[in-house]
Amino acid sequence: MLAQVAWGPPLLAVAGISAISLVGALGLVARREWVDKGLFFVIAFAAGALLGDAFFHLVPEIAESESGFGTDASVGVLAGLLTLFVLEKVLHWHHAHFPHEEVLHPVAITNLFGDGLHNFLDGAIVAGSFAVSAELGVATTIAVALHEIPQEFGDFGILVHAGLSPKRALLLNFASAAVALLGAICVLVFLPIDVIERALVPFSAGAFIYIASTDLLPDLHKEPEAGRSLLQLVALVAGIGVMAALLLLE
Repeated sequence: MLAQVAWGPPLLAVAGISAISLVGALGLVARREWVDKGLFFVIAFAAGALLGDAFFHLVPEIAESESGFGTDASVGVLAGLLTLFVLEKVLHWHHAHFPHEEVLHPVAITNLFGDGLHNFLDGAIVAGSFAVSAELGVATTIAVALHEIPQEFGDFGILVHAGLSPKRALLLNFASAAVALLGAICVLVFLPIDVIERALVPFSAGAFIYIASTDLLPDLHKEPEAGRSLLQLVALVAGIGVMAALLLLE
């Protein structure tokens, strides 16, 4: 049985997440220090939201499903971790072998391709969450949207550094982000609900744990000042708290 879910909410959620790619434009009009201060809190809050969604929503959803949290679910979580690991390894390998100073466009192409694949997975994850329940869809949308903000700033910077004009970089980054809609549609059209529950939800949990623990939390350790580190901890806990509060919707 294919996923029986209204297309409106997941597609609207994914479209909103795709629009976050335009946040890079703020880097053109806002002062650099303002952007850095904002990202300082967003990264910590996003890490907390991803972990909160994984452990308060996705993992319990797996445990409460008919198959429970058995070997299949463990394999799904590991698949999410390994997929993100391989994707980032490929991107880092290309960046290392095509230095920005020597060959510009391969860097831009590689970044767009990798980001497009990542966005495809994000769209699939959001749509799959809505297929399971509206509450899980809302929680996952918030978590994905929050971690997209610092990522899109970085992607925009890479494209501009690779030689693209800011306008073209913004348009191409948005096109890459819009691939998330394709991921959502593929899930809604092709995946049965039992496959979503048995495979995609555990995969999502693994992907979120990987992003939070390897991409976001290490950035927080780069802050040596005690006061700002404490604020980061507060933002991290606040992100977890928001996901815990969303349990009231269920």
